[in-house]
This record gives sequence, structure tokens and C-alpha cells, in this order.
Amino acid sequence: MSRQIDQACELEELYRQAAITHQAKQNYPQRPSARHCQECGDIIPEARRRAAVGCQYCIDCQERIEHEKTRYFAR
Repeated sequence: MSRQIDQACELEELYRQAAITHQAKQNYPQRPSARHCQECGDIIPEARRRAAVGCQYCIDCQERIEHEKTRYFAR
């Protein structure tokens, strides 16, 4: 019985890793990071552009946008 459980756990791990890999590929931005925020026009620091590849907003605007999105889902 424990062998079957081990096999089931291994299979579950394979499916989990495949799902994570698939999701990461779908979320990977296809465009380069913007140099200026699309919302406020401020310069996006180089460190942020490297850390969040494909970013289009400065940190403040991104946080505000995400907060607004989650506010609608929390209702």
C-alpha cells in the first residue's frame, strides 16, 4: 500500500511541476520593460525593470492598480 501512495505522490508532484511551468510561461511578459510609467510618466528605476521584466508601471502605480483590482474581488 505504501508503494502506491509513494507513486501517487510522485505523480502529483510531476503534475504540480508541469502546472507551475505552464503558468510561468503564460505569465512571462513578451515585451520589454517600459522606461517611463504608463500611468504617471515617472521614470521606472533600472533595478525595477530588471527585477520585474516587462513592467509598465512604477511601483506606486502598480500597487494602486493591484489594490483596485483586489478591491473588486473582495466584495
